[in-house]
Amino acid sequence: MMKKRLLILCTGNSCRSQMAEGIARKLYGGSWDVFSAGTHPSSVNPYAIRAMDELNIDISTHTSDSVNYYLDENIDLIITVCDHAASNCPIFPGKTETRHWPFEDPFNAVGDDDDIMSAFRVVRDKIHDRFNAEF
Repeated sequence: MMKKRLLILCTGNSCRSQMAEGIARKLYGGSWDVFSAGTHPSSVNPYAIRAMDELNIDISTHTSDSVNYYLDENIDLIITVCDHAASNCPIFPGKTETRHWPFEDPFNAVGDDDDIMSAFRVVRDKIHDRFNAEF
């Protein structure tokens, strides 16, 4: 049986979408091929890597990719995790389902290292909870 294909989309593909990709791969990797991308890709945020490492999910080798790379990849489901990506998501050919799960951007967290890590953990845990509730 062929796996379904899930694309998680954000603006920079640096925090939320990367954490969501790692979580989805761990939870559903047996039945879904999981990818993430950005409308304006940048690089994987080190705090996202650290937050995911706390769950024994390694995203340190992930890359920040453009959504354009996936336009011809027969994606079954797109989950947008920020409003900008939701309003700027290109049209995918075929029968692609789209869901919008907006999460606050931990990239904007301020304070010391502990404050910033806390913001990433909160978003990470909300993403994990949403997957558990919806899949």
